[in-house]
Amino acid sequence: MPARIVTFMTILPTVPETLARTARKYPDREAIVYPRKDVRWTYAEFDDRASRFASALGELGVELGDTVSAFMHNSAEFAVAVYGISRAGAILNPVNYRLATGELAYILEDAGSKVLLFEEATRETIADATAVRESLSHLVYVDDDRRESPPWAVGFHALLDGAETVDPAVDVDPADPWMLVYTSGTTGRPKGVVHTHENATYHNLLYNGQKKLDYRVVGVAVMPMYHVAELNCGLLPRVNYGGKSVVTHSFDPERVLELVDAEDVTYLFVASRTWGELLDAAGSIDFDGRSLELGVYGAAPMPPSLLEQCIETFTDSWATAYGMTEMGPNATFLLPFEVTEKLGSVGRPGPNHEVRIVEATETEDPDDPVTPEDTVETGETGEIILRGPSMLDEYWNLPDATDRAVRDGWFFTGDAGYLDADGYLYLVDRIDDMIISGGENIYPTEVENVLYQHDVVREVAVVGEEDAAYGERVVAYVVPGDEVSEADLDAFCRDSPDLADFKRPRAYYLVDELPKNPSGKVQKYKLREE
Repeated sequence: MPARIVTFMTILPTVPETLARTARKYPDREAIVYPRKDVRWTYAEFDDRASRFASALGELGVELGDTVSAFMHNSAEFAVAVYGISRAGAILNPVNYRLATGELAYILEDAGSKVLLFEEATRETIADATAVRESLSHLVYVDDDRRESPPWAVGFHALLDGAETVDPAVDVDPADPWMLVYTSGTTGRPKGVVHTHENATYHNLLYNGQKKLDYRVVGVAVMPMYHVAELNCGLLPRVNYGGKSVVTHSFDPERVLELVDAEDVTYLFVASRTWGELLDAAGSIDFDGRSLELGVYGAAPMPPSLLEQCIETFTDSWATAYGMTEMGPNATFLLPFEVTEKLGSVGRPGPNHEVRIVEATETEDPDDPVTPEDTVETGETGEIILRGPSMLDEYWNLPDATDRAVRDGWFFTGDAGYLDADGYLYLVDRIDDMIISGGENIYPTEVENVLYQHDVVREVAVVGEEDAAYGERVVAYVVPGDEVSEADLDAFCRDSPDLADFKRPRAYYLVDELPKNPSGKVQKYKLREE
C-alpha cells in the first residue's frame, strides 16, 4: 500500500472499540430501534451481535484486511455489519443499493470483495448476476428471519445463531483502513475512498463536539447508511456517546415525522432539499415535534427561504456542515448560534481543520498546476481546498488520482466558494456546474435561491443548455407547488433585485420531479443530458 498522505499522531480507538466501550458504560441503554422488524436492542445486545457476526465472518474465512461489501437499505442488520465487519479486521464496503448489476460488479471486483451482504429488496439484482455471485466467497442474506435464504447464500441470522460471542483474534490498528466507500461516479467510473479507523473516530468526536451532542441524543437514520454522511454524522457518533439510533429502511417523510414524535427524537439530519418534503408532510399529519432540539441540513446548499420556513415549523436551533466523502465527510461547521447571523454560510473549519480558496483547477494550465499557495482575495470565488485529520487515506488502487486530488497535503474539492472577512465559508456551486454564457461565469445556486423565493416553487434546478450565440444559456427546471406559467417565473426573476439580467433563465421547464440520488442531491448531469 502506498505511503499515507498525512500522518497525525493520535491515540484513538478503532471503530469497533467505540461500541465495546459504550456497551460497558451503558449496557442497558437503548442503542438500536428498528420499527420495521420490531427491534429494540440495548447496547449490550447490540455489542453481542456485532461480536457474533465478527466471529461468523472469521468462520467464513474473512481475514485482516479483506473487504466485505453491503448492498442493502438501512436496517438493524446493517448496523451490526458496520461493527462486526470492522471487529473481524475487515474493511467495510457499503454500496449504493440503487446500482445496476454492471455497476455493482465493477465495485465488487475493484474492491476485491470476499463477502457480500444483501437483502430481499436487492435480491433480484444479485440473482441476475451470476458473474457477481461467482466472484465472491460467500453471500449473506439478511432477511432469513422472514424468508428462506436463496440456495446460493447463507442466512445472516443463522450465522449469528451459530456463532460464539468471541471476537476474532486479529490485531486491528487505528491506522488500518476501516471503510472503502465509492464516490458517485457521475463523470466516470467511481473511485474508492479509503478511510482509516482513526479518521472515523476523530470525526465522530469532532462531530459530536461541534453539534453539542451527548448520550441523551436520539436520532433517526434517514440518510442511506451506505454513505459516509449517515455513518459518520449519525450512527457512529451516537454509538460513540451512547445515544439511540432509530433506523428507517427507506425514506417516507410522514413516517419519519411520526417516529420523531413516537421516539422523542432530539436530532434530525437530512439533505437540505429533503427538508422541503418534511415540511410538506408536517402540514398533512398531526405532527407535534416538541422533542426536536436540533435540525441539521447538508449535502447541498440550503435555500434561505426554505430554512426560514423550517425554523417556523420544526425548531429554532439549526446547524450545518460542509465536506464530502473524501473528508470523512465534514470539515467546516456552522453552529446553531451562528445560523441567523451567517445564513447561507457553511461555517468555519472544525478543530484541526483548515480551508483555503484558490484558483480553479478546472481551468489550470497543465504545465503550471494550481498549488495550495495560489489563493484568491477574500470574498473572491475560487476552488475550495481542505485539510484535516479526517481526510481520506488514498483512492483505492488509484495513486495518480490521489496525487491530482491531494496536493501538498490539501484536498482539492472541485467546489466553488468564497470566504468572508470573518473566515466563514460560503459554498457557491460545483466548479463543473458553472455556466459560462457570453463569457460570463454564472453559478446556478444564486439563480436557484432567487426562484425559491417565489411562492409556488417547491423545487428548482438551474443548468446550462447549449446555445449557438452565447455558448450556454441559463435554463431552470421547476417543480411547482401550484399552477404557474413560464411568464410568471420570468417576470419574478426580472423584478428581483438579487439577480443580474444576464443570469436570468432563458427557459423554464415545469416538471413533476427532479432526478436525485439517495442522499438527496439533484443529479444535474441528467438534466443536462436531456
